[in-house]
Amino acid sequence: DVVLRADWGGAPGLPEVRGANAVLAQAKAYSGLGLIMRPVLVNGVPGGVILRDGEPFSVVAFTVRDGKIVRLDFLADPARLRELDLTALDEAG
Repeated sequence: DVVLRADWGGAPGLPEVRGANAVLAQAKAYSGLGLIMRPVLVNGVPGGVILRDGEPFSVVAFTVRDGKIVRLDFLADPARLRELDLTALDEAG
């Protein structure tokens, strides 16, 4: 079963979601926010930077096993996102 973990920095939100249906429901809940994901490497693994109105909303790293995503780790803490160097995204834009 797939596991989604999120660091919200103390903001309301589920710290962990388990199971394909629950993860899908979580994705659907965010689908109306106008988010755009750009693929990137996060600590050497596939991931993405999710943007909202051109600003970083979250960063996600995927753990893939046997060709399937088995874990998604999101960093959505606004304070910690501000500390990240995302200048390469501006250059690639």
